Amino acid sequence: MFQIGKTIVSEDIIEKDFVCNLSVCKGACCVDGEAGAPLEEEELDILKEIFPKVKPYLREEGVKAIEDQGIYTTNESGEYETPLIDGADCAYVIFDENKTALCAIEEAYNQGDIEFKKPISCHLYPVRIQEYSEFSAVNYHQWYICDDACALGKEMQVPVYQFLKQALIRRFGKDWYNELELVAKNYKK
Repeated sequence: MFQIGKTIVSEDIIEKDFVCNLSVCKGACCVDGEAGAPLEEEELDILKEIFPKVKPYLREEGVKAIEDQGIYTTNESGEYETPLIDGADCAYVIFDENKTALCAIEEAYNQGDIEFKKPISCHLYPVRIQEYSEFSAVNYHQWYICDDACALGKEMQVPVYQFLKQALIRRFGKDWYNELELVAKNYKK
């Protein structure tokens, strides 16, 4: 672990390689698991505001899940998450012609209908942030459904932090990312 500002960062994001391989995994991270995508408190109002523009992109079952459960849910720990369809798919998931899971929020963003790309936890995956009172822990989350992404990342020699450059800058800022690059350069020596 190393420190950048008020973050403690796992060396795994420098050591591990990763490039999403959607053609193989079909977006399994959006439809597998037992919980919705983690949401930050400041994203809740954004989701409420953009929902009318995202709704036309959603599947019927996604709209129904959101109407039944709300635009977001709260888990037993009091953390906010996206709602699920029948305890599986994220309610915001849509599928392309190849049956690959995509994000309706991101599709609305890509079409220019909204300015919010998607929840930061989704943008940052496979990095997960754990907030503590004095710092944020930045960790790599290893999940078997991403084995193909790890293999592709290794083949292309792209470390996690480079694959997630845009997302990490979005979350922590350009200066933070520049320091991370410097740490990574020195770490590899």
